Amino acid sequence: MKSEFCLIGPITQLVSLSGLPERGPVKDEEIQPLAQAGLLLKGNKIYKTGVYQELKKQAEAVGAALVELDQDYVCLPGFVDAHTHICFGGSRANDYAMRNSGKTYLEISEAGGGIWDTVQQTRKASAHELEVLTLARASRHLSEGVTTIEVKSGYGLSTQEELKMLRVIQAVNSQTPADLVATCLAAHTLPRDISGNHAAYLQEMAAQLLPVILEEKLSRRVDAFVEKGAFSAEDISPYFKKAQEMGFDITVHADQFSSAGSAVAVAFGALSADHLEASTQQDIDRLAQSKVIAVALPGASIGLGCGFTPARKMLDAGLSLAIASDWNPGSAPMGDLLAQAAILGTFEKLSNAEVLSGITFRAAQALNLHDRGKLEEGFLADFVLFAAKDYKEILYQQGKLKPAKVFKGGVLFKG
Repeated sequence: MKSEFCLIGPITQLVSLSGLPERGPVKDEEIQPLAQAGLLLKGNKIYKTGVYQELKKQAEAVGAALVELDQDYVCLPGFVDAHTHICFGGSRANDYAMRNSGKTYLEISEAGGGIWDTVQQTRKASAHELEVLTLARASRHLSEGVTTIEVKSGYGLSTQEELKMLRVIQAVNSQTPADLVATCLAAHTLPRDISGNHAAYLQEMAAQLLPVILEEKLSRRVDAFVEKGAFSAEDISPYFKKAQEMGFDITVHADQFSSAGSAVAVAFGALSADHLEASTQQDIDRLAQSKVIAVALPGASIGLGCGFTPARKMLDAGLSLAIASDWNPGSAPMGDLLAQAAILGTFEKLSNAEVLSGITFRAAQALNLHDRGKLEEGFLADFVLFAAKDYKEILYQQGKLKPAKVFKGGVLFKG
């Protein structure tokens, strides 16, 4: 009879991230890599970590399969990307070129670009076409060590088109080893092809879209873009109230260009407030008094050429800071979580420990997931192996050092 146990090792450095604080600053000295380590797995979970030679004796006793490594590897928890838009059709390469040539958002929009361009291209794409595109992006992310991926709708902007996107995300989740966490972002922007105002549109989404999402179990999360030109705090409040009454978790696109959204996130006890590039000290202090997780999106800052989320101030204020890619066709087309996190760390003077926490267990908390992001007993066996002797090499190489092996639920995906 085949054993359900498996031992992997010896691992030159195992960085479990166990014991690190859930909020506030983290010093590199708090990371204590285990040398010549092993991971003993039971099914899709971590059974025990420890010194490889000691675990080997236990592994033999239970008839565990052995995966013996013959070179230096650093082991980290699988990465968690808590904010993406990877379900979309088309490209916005023209927007990027126009923006870098000095065109304003309004000029780009008037020339046929912007979010509405992606909405039109996504609506034109069949469900099958969107499945193929989304699966390819999820597979790339997984190959780069991202084992859990949040994916938003928001390029449908009608009941049927939003449902199409969420059904595609659900279908892709069954086709990839990665875990896809769907979020309804019907409140992305007001669609141009309706006659009603913001309030009427949101009432329609609450009445017609959200019940079907629950019935088909497509998502348990509702997001909204609270920003000038999208939805105001006043617009979004009745919609969020209805969503919470129905049992949805709330998350907010907040403070990207102006300060307003983070206050909404705090008022509704949102799981997270994402973007926060425009957050003031007052906003930071308000967030610090709440349980809302701050999610920095350096990919958007790089894509738009604007300032980064004040991550250092947020950590020093005691916030839990996650870092996500915001992979989308408009403002954040790169989609490389590790590279973006490393760059944010450079500009915001974040320790390695703070950056790694932000793309693992703190990011998992932003998705209300508490079974991943660390390498400890009972957690999912989601982990990545880098061909290196020292974990500091990973961020030092700013995304150029990619995982040599990626394990999801104890199963080797890459390598």
